[in-house]
This record gives sequence, structure tokens and C-alpha cells, in this order.
Amino acid sequence: MKVPVTPGLEMDRSPRPQTFHITTFGCQMNLADSSTLVSILSDSGYQRVDDESKADLIILNTCSVRDKAEQRVIGRLGELQRHKLARPEMKLAVVGCMAQRLGEDLVELAPHVDIVLGTDRLFELPQALMRTNGSATVATSFGQVDLDGITPVKETAYSAFVTISRGCDNYCSYCIVPYVRGSERAHSADAIVDAVKRLVDEGVVEVTLLGQNVNSYRHGQVDFPRLMKRVARETEIPRLRFMTSHPKDLSAELIDVMASEPEWMPHVHLPLQSGCDRVLKKMGRVYSFSHYMGIVEQLRKQLDYVSLTTDLIVGFPSETEDEFVQTLDAVREIGFDAAFMFRYSVRPGTGAARLNDDVAEEDKIRRLSELIRLQQQIGHQRNQREVGQVRSCLVEGTSRRSDRYLRARTNGNKTVLFEADGISAGAVVPIRISSADAFTLHGDLVEPPR
Repeated sequence: MKVPVTPGLEMDRSPRPQTFHITTFGCQMNLADSSTLVSILSDSGYQRVDDESKADLIILNTCSVRDKAEQRVIGRLGELQRHKLARPEMKLAVVGCMAQRLGEDLVELAPHVDIVLGTDRLFELPQALMRTNGSATVATSFGQVDLDGITPVKETAYSAFVTISRGCDNYCSYCIVPYVRGSERAHSADAIVDAVKRLVDEGVVEVTLLGQNVNSYRHGQVDFPRLMKRVARETEIPRLRFMTSHPKDLSAELIDVMASEPEWMPHVHLPLQSGCDRVLKKMGRVYSFSHYMGIVEQLRKQLDYVSLTTDLIVGFPSETEDEFVQTLDAVREIGFDAAFMFRYSVRPGTGAARLNDDVAEEDKIRRLSELIRLQQQIGHQRNQREVGQVRSCLVEGTSRRSDRYLRARTNGNKTVLFEADGISAGAVVPIRISSADAFTLHGDLVEPPR
């Protein structure tokens, strides 16, 4: 990948760092960026280490979607100050969304930070490490990345993320993403198809196409359903996924492709955010609950099986108790398989930041707890429907709790544990589900892996 060199910096005469440690906060997009950055650093002669105390360079790839995510980074920066005091030659780089949002202010907040690179500049890190002007390097301008020059790399030996677009044009009133990721820019369809082919040649069996709003993708005459067809038909990848979707862009054509191309796994992550039309309008979501419900009904009509997950926010400014109950009712009516649930937090610079944050914190906490309890009940019920079914599962390794069990991911993106010998991570196997709780399935291998 070719990246521009940060201008106006003098060559650094101090020894270049040789080892690095990276910590990633936030979404799959950040994970994909970190994987690419690791590859770029490795190609530049740096060696990754697991122990940050042995790293010449420590990198934090950051998230700004919620205040809690930024507070975690601030806490880590405080902890890392001891490494800097013990080894002043060690370099500390903060990259990604929080770096983009704060820029120079981040150096004032944490003077021991050496490099601050925004979301379009983080891939310049090797160049930034070789240059200095005696003070912290800060680069946050947009439009610096050759999108098709970003080569996707494997998340694991058998799975990978492929970023198909960067940025977002939706400007939902609560969301910081358009401000820290910039406007939406798409990779070319040819580059995406070539990337998937390359990953297949490297042994990858499952690829997830990523975008802040993945189904609004368009490059020339190619929209997202056409891209989905091309990737399925022009590559040998056996398993495909995508995230994250916006309800306003999830079209009938997209559902048709999922129904007709078996490579596309039957899982859709479709953020609802609220079940109340008035709140949705204040959020800038530009769809109604009835529109959302129509998508759900069409997905379940056309697909023999689909797992549906979502994002939900409680306590948005001016949300009443009755409007919160509308969200509870919506969750009951839809029956999500799983949900990411949050209480609203103000993000500086967003449209909602100008609103009066008038829902008491104790009410936000109570509403969130009630919503979580409800979704856990529904998740348990949805998982009971899996019992007796045979699902195509991608083996990910051993269970985190016991080496006795292997851990796999179903085609519906649910975790399943099973016992078997002689099966390696990356194998795709049929598993009959025997039992389930709210979070995990258990099953038995139906036949030897192909």
C-alpha cells in the first residue's frame, strides 16, 4: 500500500523502534484497520510483540462512538505513562477515531504521546516514526488514503474483513462517525473482488464486507446488491457476510441476492435504535418503525432461515417513559436473536449535543437494565428454535472456558460449542444443535468435515 509522507518533518536521528504492540478499541472497522496497520509495520521491518513492556512502540487504535470508549483510552494513556517514564525512548502512538476527533488536544491531554494520526492518516505510521520535528506528530486531514491501495489482510488464518467503503454520509444526530471518518468513499468493485480472490488463495474461507453503512455502497454503476453478486459469483469464497446495514438502504434487491446466492450467510445486523417514530426522527434515522418491520417481514419471508441482530439506544434526549415502552414492544414484536444495547451519551459536535440531555442518568440505567433483561429472555427463546437444527459452522478454535470443547460460528453467526477430535480451526462442519441458553448453542458433529 502506498501512503503519503507527512510533510514538514525533519529526519529523526534517534534509533528507530524495532518492536511494537497494538491495542484496538471499538468496531470491526477498527479491527480491520489494525490488521492492515500490523501488516504495513511488519513489511517495514517491525516485529509485533504481545508484551507491551517489551515494545519499542505502543499503538492505541481508538474509538469515539461513545464517551465510555474514549474514557477507556484515557485510562490506558495514564497507565502507559509509566512505560514512558521508565523508557523515554519508547514511542507512543494514538491513531484512529479519537485521534481524529481530538487532534492537537490529545497531546495537551497526554503530553507523553509522540504520534497522533487520524482515520485517514494511520497507515502513515512507519513514515511518521522515521521523521520528527522535535515535538509530537499530529496528522488528521482527510482524503489522504488511496482506497484501492489498502490491501486487506486476514483476521485469522481462515477469516478476513474486507473494507468496501470508508466514512458515512448519514449524520444521525447522536453519531460521531461522519465527523471522525469523513464522507463516504467506496473502493472499486474490481479491487474488492480481487482482494477476496487473493484471500481465498491464502486459505480464507469466510470474508466479511465492511462499511460504516455497507449497503449504501456505490462505485460507478455498481451498487451493493451488484457487488454482492460479483463477489459470490467471481470468487471461490464459500462464506460471505456484511455489516453494518442501515434500514433506509436495505433493498428488496439485497434480500433477493441473499436468497439466491448461497455463499451469503443468513445473518443481518440491522440497527433499529428506537421503536418510537418521534425518537427515530430526532435521531435523524429517516425511517419509521413500520418501514423497519417491513424489512424484517420480507427477510423472514424470502429466507428459509435468518438470524437478525440490532443496535438499540435508550435515554435519547426527550425520550419519555411511554416512548421507551414502544422500544420494548418493538423488541418483543421483532424477536431479535441478539442486540447491542446502550444508554445515550453525548458526543461533542453532533446534532444531538445541541439538545437538552434531559433524561436522568438513573432513568437511563434503569431503562437499559430492563431492555437487557427483555432481550436476554427473547435471545433464549430464539436460541431454543435452533435445537434440533443442523447448521453449517466455521470452527474457530477451542472454547475459552474449556479445551474439552471446540468453538464454532453458525451460518447465523451464533456461537456453538461441541466435542470432536482431529478438527482444526478453519474447518466448516455440520453441527446438530442439542441445547441452548441465551448466548451459546451446544451441539454434536453430524459427519466428518469436508
